[in-house]
Amino acid sequence: MGFRRAIQRRFGALRRDRACCRTFPLIQAPMAGAQDAQLAIAVCKAGGLGSLPCAMLSREQARAQMLSLRAATPAPFNVNFFAHVPPQPDPDALARWRDLLSTFYGEFDIDPAAQAPAAQRKPFDADFCALVEEIRPAVVSFHFGLPSDELLERVRRAGAKIWGCATSVAEALWLERRGVDAIIAQGREAGGHRGMFLTEDVDAQPGLFALLPQVVAAVKIPVIAAGGIADGRGVAAAFALGAAAAQIGTAYLLTPQATISAIHRAALKNARDDSTRITNLFSGRPARGLVNRLMEALGPLHAEAPAFPLASAAVAPLRAAAESRGSGDFSPLWAGEAASLAREMDAGELTELIWCEALQAARGLEPALRQAEAQAK
Repeated sequence: MGFRRAIQRRFGALRRDRACCRTFPLIQAPMAGAQDAQLAIAVCKAGGLGSLPCAMLSREQARAQMLSLRAATPAPFNVNFFAHVPPQPDPDALARWRDLLSTFYGEFDIDPAAQAPAAQRKPFDADFCALVEEIRPAVVSFHFGLPSDELLERVRRAGAKIWGCATSVAEALWLERRGVDAIIAQGREAGGHRGMFLTEDVDAQPGLFALLPQVVAAVKIPVIAAGGIADGRGVAAAFALGAAAAQIGTAYLLTPQATISAIHRAALKNARDDSTRITNLFSGRPARGLVNRLMEALGPLHAEAPAFPLASAAVAPLRAAAESRGSGDFSPLWAGEAASLAREMDAGELTELIWCEALQAARGLEPALRQAEAQAK
């Protein structure tokens, strides 16, 4: 019971501010391109905090999804945006990238000059901010840093709590100085795009077990653990390291509410502990996904990949052609290192199960430590 009370105390600060879930300190990670409001709704109804990713949506699409969420449940929810600075296209860099992919184009009889439009990845701006002011979600979270102080102040005045993602202690301190209400500490294990924004050195970024306690010690605001958490054991471990809540993403990808393709689902079912790598081939930014042919052929990270999000345009025709043949050879199969722990079940039921598992793991922690202590004597 002592461990459970400690969890409740840490979680209380977030919950009193309406910045977290109603019942469980579990947050469904926003996964752009892999979900819509239905996943967030299921998690909210189960007592967790559902999240809606908006960076790949137009303003109109984001508004429709938020209203759908609001109509389905009175529970608070999180809306997530990117905060990157769009790069200026470099024609020479884009040409080199197409040349590097030319062999694959020839295999599928694709004209290298005929590119499909890149998927939208729009940073938070005045239009999105106006939408937040209209809908007034409980939480607004940001990936790749934060938007301008002016936009942040408007979000605060709309009544939302602001969360930022950090992949290092330096980023966590930067976010705290900018006035965020909580920090999402994203370990190296996490699936999808790294939230890094102060450095491009992926190798310098620690795993969650190393990152989380150092961030907790460095900042005075609540810290949310993210990366490699797929069941209750991971949740209990996160709280043992000082987390106020746990954010879970990949574990939800096999639920019926996730919108990933059948190809992606099949790859997840075959995942092992060594099946993922951090890659920049699909978007131009480091992101963790399941290894496929493109990663094996070019290496997961390639210096010629254009800046985010420009790399995706040249890969898109290859992805479409391969997927039409039932192959994920050129698809971004985002997943974290604990992908093999994902379970095929309803997202709401999974949320409840993970919390029950966490409490069971917590209850067993002290007896296990006592037993190990006795055996060591």
